Amino acid sequence: QVQLVESGGGLVQAGGSLRLSCAASGRSFSTYAMGWFRQAPGSEREFVAAISWNSGATHFADSVKGRFTISRDNAKNAVYLQMNSLKPEDTAVYYCAAGRWAGSIAVMTGKYQYTYWGQGTQVTVSS
Repeated sequence: QVQLVESGGGLVQAGGSLRLSCAASGRSFSTYAMGWFRQAPGSEREFVAAISWNSGATHFADSVKGRFTISRDNAKNAVYLQMNSLKPEDTAVYYCAAGRWAGSIAVMTGKYQYTYWGQGTQVTVSS
């Protein structure tokens, strides 16, 4: 069992920044890749970013590449999503997720690769 606790969501103007945090608890945590997903009203849950706890490899959705950064602090069992140059279309509920490493970071872009999910945190970007 892995529990994920998210924080850092809020309201921000377009062009601004937010930093989301995800704190994880559980055993054998180093075997898990971590990902961020988001879901806007009426839309499918979509991939945002992923990171390997083992190697530090990262992968980003094209829509956020160059604006978002995913990072981790292994000593704290935490993963972060730094969001810069935010746009109104970034408005969504953001979810932290943990999944077993599948051998390549490119594989960790599908929501079905992840077993554990956080509660979600709302990010609203005003125009």
